[in-house]
Amino acid sequence: MSQNRQFQWFSASLAAYSIYPVVMASAATLLSQNGHQVAWLDGITKRWTKDRFFQELTSFEPDLVVMETKTPVVKYHWQIIRQLKVKNSKLKIVLAGDHVSALPKESLENCPVDYVLTGGDYDFSLLSLVNHLEKKTKLAGGIWYEEKSKVKSQKSKVGIKNTGKFVLNHNLDGLPMIDRELTCWQDYAYKNSNFYRAPGAYTMFARDCWWGKCSFCSWAHNLYLPQTYRVVSPQKAFQEVKHLVDHYQVKEIMDDSGTFPQRIWLREFAGLLIKSGLNKKVKINCNLRFNSDLTKEDYRLMFRAGFRFLLFGLESVNQVSLDKINKNLKVDQVEKVLAWATQAGLMPHVTVMVGYPWEDEADIKHTIAFVKGLFQKGLIFTMQATLVIPYPGTPLFAEAKKKGWLKTQKWADYDMRKAVLRTKVAEKKLKGDIQLLYASFVTPRFVFRTLKSIRGIDDIRYIAFQGLKFIAKKLDFKK
Repeated sequence: MSQNRQFQWFSASLAAYSIYPVVMASAATLLSQNGHQVAWLDGITKRWTKDRFFQELTSFEPDLVVMETKTPVVKYHWQIIRQLKVKNSKLKIVLAGDHVSALPKESLENCPVDYVLTGGDYDFSLLSLVNHLEKKTKLAGGIWYEEKSKVKSQKSKVGIKNTGKFVLNHNLDGLPMIDRELTCWQDYAYKNSNFYRAPGAYTMFARDCWWGKCSFCSWAHNLYLPQTYRVVSPQKAFQEVKHLVDHYQVKEIMDDSGTFPQRIWLREFAGLLIKSGLNKKVKINCNLRFNSDLTKEDYRLMFRAGFRFLLFGLESVNQVSLDKINKNLKVDQVEKVLAWATQAGLMPHVTVMVGYPWEDEADIKHTIAFVKGLFQKGLIFTMQATLVIPYPGTPLFAEAKKKGWLKTQKWADYDMRKAVLRTKVAEKKLKGDIQLLYASFVTPRFVFRTLKSIRGIDDIRYIAFQGLKFIAKKLDFKK
């Protein structure tokens, strides 16, 4: 499945890439270091056919298969689970991810899956499950399963059971360094629009966002609940960066924490990078919030420490919308923060969504004009625009269901190919507005700045890939 917060198919294969799934990689490493044999079979990234995937799986002869799933493809994964059970009825199968964390009973009722792991720390809960199966130890919280009759002559199901609420109190410093060879890191290292230079690697120094209350965010409400924000120590984060550079010659790192650790943590981490000289060897990219407590000096420090790309969730520039989705952001904060970042030499990126049920065309035009202005002023370098898709388990989904905004609850429709919310603006127009957003960066200043930035082959490759991505996104939202 790969580590997707929002699901969207790629229309153009040339621009397609997979995000390295850090938590799943942590799970594989944790099992391996506890004496278990592990196979990493990412058929999507490998571009395998389903037959090839089954061949690879069968040749490994596993006792247990773990799959991460998401709303638009969960039913497809149910089909795969049925096929696996036909081939080997004794095989134990586990599902994890935000969708099954929101609706654990659904999968147990609709396919022969054995266990559902809820919550985002499924590296820890998976180890607990394996220990339980092997040593009969007590199961961690948040694990769902279907209890069957213990009488051999009876094949009836007793009912769905669970071990209570999942707990997010695990010490992240206690995790081993991710085994990059085991988890085929090279498959994700070269083709990724977040990497200016390759090879690149993903990390996740925090789980997951210190705010964690945005009403549309499935990770915040299904995987990493508010008030459970945890970070690794700056020293452990630094050691992982050093390991990636020393052992794999990684040139760029994308940290996929929902929000990168702030202030004191950040300053200590940046100091370690500068003191060691790693700031000259690798660039760091990360997710940030506009309402963080970072200062102008902090952005300058980040640049000195080797940071390059900063991703900010903008979502809308209509204050009513920002308040309704609980973004904890004031529009007048945006340009000030972006100015601090760009003046420091950093490259900000913003994400935008259209298709809120309460927004009209004037609201969307206001957002488009604002984003175009950010490009014209040189305050952002790139942008991503998507449709609003409310996933199960989020407050936005609950509100949409209550108010009759949902057009469908057919999960395959939640894949960004069409609007699933009733809106004041026709779907055809919404897709056209997304295309306008992607066209907003084509300003004379942006083109001049892009051409001026070319220093070598890495710059040309990056600009070419961004160009392919731009074409692909235009195709994604065709009428």
